[in-house]
Amino acid sequence: MERRRADLESDRVRTRIEAVDAHVRGENGHDLDALMAPFGVDARFDDEPWADRREGREAVRAYYVELLEALPDLVIDVRRRHAAAEAVVLEVVIRGTHLGSWRGLPATGRRVEIPLCGVFEFDAADRLAGERVYYDRAAVLAQLGMFHEPVHALGRLMTALSHPITVARALLRPPKRDRGPRGAA
Repeated sequence: MERRRADLESDRVRTRIEAVDAHVRGENGHDLDALMAPFGVDARFDDEPWADRREGREAVRAYYVELLEALPDLVIDVRRRHAAAEAVVLEVVIRGTHLGSWRGLPATGRRVEIPLCGVFEFDAADRLAGERVYYDRAAVLAQLGMFHEPVHALGRLMTALSHPITVARALLRPPKRDRGPRGAA
């Protein structure tokens, strides 16, 4: 009986991995129908860095339309796959050229290479119920030329121009004195 349960669990995990692989093939093929096919009725997509929540198949599809228009040469390179009974997790690198509007940013023509972690959850029928992605938003914006580290000259200038009151307060604030170990005078 225990062996049978393990076989069923293994089959279920394989089925779920196949669903995720079909989804990624659809993304790499820029085929909206193929990338949406593994999703169940109650599809969900969560882009965590932007707090962008999409509920329902049409909303999820709209996310992918925007993404493929922004990065028409999108390629997803799967680096690692982690599978469990509850979810499949992919570690990937997304590459593409920003040739369309994305998140209110006009096309920059710049290439991006984004390490990303995607968590795929499933419904009772082993269809994709949701995809949740995590990546470094600041790194993406830096690659698009929209973010500059404040340790570099351009970054310091942009910070001063963008936040003059905050910068003025920081410059006028007296430095904290090092009081040594806790309790020392």
